[in-house]
Amino acid sequence: MEAATSYIVIRGTGVISPLGHNAHTVEAAYRAGIPAFTSVAHQGQLLPIAALPDAAEHALQQLLQANPNYRQLDRSVLMAIYAARQAASEAGWLNESENPADDLAVNIGSSRGATGLFEQHFDAFQQGHTVSSSASPTTTLGNLSSWVAHAVNAGGAQISHSITCSTALMAVANGVAWLKAGMAQRFLAGGTEAPLTPFTLAQMKAVGIYSKLADAPFPCQPFAVEKQNTFALGEGAAVFALEQVAASQLQPGNCVIEAVGFGFEKLVSKTGISAAGENFQKAMRHALAQLPEHDRHVDLIITHTPGTRAGDSAELAAIQAVFGNHMPAITTNKWLIGHTLGASGALSLQYATAILSGQRHTALPYPALLPSSSQPAHYSRILINAAGFGGNAASILIKLV
Repeated sequence: MEAATSYIVIRGTGVISPLGHNAHTVEAAYRAGIPAFTSVAHQGQLLPIAALPDAAEHALQQLLQANPNYRQLDRSVLMAIYAARQAASEAGWLNESENPADDLAVNIGSSRGATGLFEQHFDAFQQGHTVSSSASPTTTLGNLSSWVAHAVNAGGAQISHSITCSTALMAVANGVAWLKAGMAQRFLAGGTEAPLTPFTLAQMKAVGIYSKLADAPFPCQPFAVEKQNTFALGEGAAVFALEQVAASQLQPGNCVIEAVGFGFEKLVSKTGISAAGENFQKAMRHALAQLPEHDRHVDLIITHTPGTRAGDSAELAAIQAVFGNHMPAITTNKWLIGHTLGASGALSLQYATAILSGQRHTALPYPALLPSSSQPAHYSRILINAAGFGGNAASILIKLV
């Protein structure tokens, strides 16, 4: 970092998830370490899901009532707006004037997009009803960032994308690249997902990975000693306000994005991950290579690990291949909130900022196959991983100044 003249600082964070509706409630839930799962009946089977708690749902409904235009939007878009306004407000960027801020760009990603609204419109079509004129504009993926831009009055670039479960970290990477290129002065980046719909649940069941532990204390168990698939879906959104600042302007306590790395491997399965986790290895090495060679120590890794046998073991194998005898501590948040697909990387990144702020993380409370590593006395640098269907992976390194 010494050679750098500027840094990408996280100026603000917005979050809504099964753990709460702002940083305070979410961080308190992390400290409590109580999984946020409930059960729903789906095709004659109980499935564990992690939905928004009552207080977060109430906050989302208040947003819905605040603007009549929001009533036509998908839940994924509403959560993105909610989180983005939080992040912009914390950064001091929430612009209520009539003139949009042309220097503020937006990139919000989602794996599935407006799946709930799409299912409703398609069901009506199948039943012979006239298709609503709002069906196309409110279910297209570009709908995400454009509505967020309206909500925060951003006039810069508006990007929506899907790179499966790496989506949110890729959005943050885009923000870093645009800021460093001078194509934006400020950037809102993150991910959102509202996948708790009948068809999405059916798709995940069809892959054969969904958890059968609906009644267990821990329905989703990444790295579990007992080898079984415990994938469970959750919903949520997280958005970050990013800005490039000169080294002289850094303040103690600033959280900076040091590096972003990418990895890809050819498809070897439906989910696109090899036993050695080659995409993870490439992404982590790419990120670490951007640090000075003498300063590549990582205190903690927040893994992608969705609770599947193949995915969890592949990522652990990749971590062992990259770090060898210098293993960082390892944790995950999916045992608490499940897999939020395209939003998962953003929610992991938000968890990382909470750990740096509070200097603690919640250890896995069930028997887990994790390599022995000493818990750091102080958390300074955290690595966050994400990977998705198709063989892609992303890694982000953040540091507390």
